[in-house]
Amino acid sequence: MRLRSLLFVPGDRPDRMEKAAVASGADALILDLEDAVALTQKDVARTEIGKFLQRDRQLPVFVRVNPLDSGMTDEDLAAVLPGKPDGIVLPKAEGRTSLKDLDSKLDWAGAQDVVILPIATETAAAMFQLGSYGGVTNRLIGLTWGAEDLPAAIGAVTSREDDGSYTAPYQVARSLTLFGAHAAGVQAIETVYPAFKDLDGLAVYAARGRRDGFTGMMAIHPTQVPVINAAFTPSEAEIEHARSVIAAFAANPQAGALSLDGRMIDRPHVKQAERILAAAGE
Repeated sequence: MRLRSLLFVPGDRPDRMEKAAVASGADALILDLEDAVALTQKDVARTEIGKFLQRDRQLPVFVRVNPLDSGMTDEDLAAVLPGKPDGIVLPKAEGRTSLKDLDSKLDWAGAQDVVILPIATETAAAMFQLGSYGGVTNRLIGLTWGAEDLPAAIGAVTSREDDGSYTAPYQVARSLTLFGAHAAGVQAIETVYPAFKDLDGLAVYAARGRRDGFTGMMAIHPTQVPVINAAFTPSEAEIEHARSVIAAFAANPQAGALSLDGRMIDRPHVKQAERILAAAGE
């Protein structure tokens, strides 16, 4: 499942769901039952998401349920699983134990084809579990992180410097999510860019994410989707270079290192080239 862009839509806003599915260009939707929905609207949101999932859909649809310790997760799953969502986004995940818990609930419900995307940095305890997601279940499709809940959980004033960059603790959270995802062999999904009107800033942020090894990014507004898709789609020049790297080693299978366009390349460049072509859909 290609996940360059995942667009959040409040679960109690069916009008936005339809527009997002048809016109946003996102690779997937995340219909939200958690932060975007007031407690008094949870039942409404469950009903609306259930209705939406019954329709024919043109792109994967995930549902962000409420956290496992909220007492609402089972009710969320009971409402949405009959519609066969493509995935469940698990907020406030705390590593292997949380993943096994949700995996068991999906097994019990017979939801065999539903994947799981944990938000893996929203509590202090979660920070010490980011290397524990691998080898638990084939349902795990990626890891993502958040820079809003964690500072609230530990009493921090903010996660950002005056220029919008992350302070040191949240740089650590971002980095450990990136490495944890790749260690588990799944997609690394960058967190949202809250200033949804600042598309230039978003372009810089998303490009930095891809540079660092993230494979996609979450969005909070439809206008962000084209910018994110562009950032996480390799350029024609990158694609051509990747093809050349693979062709060079295919023609010289015993070589450990080769010269290409005046530069030395070795086997790690092949792996990088394969990732680029996979991101391009080849």
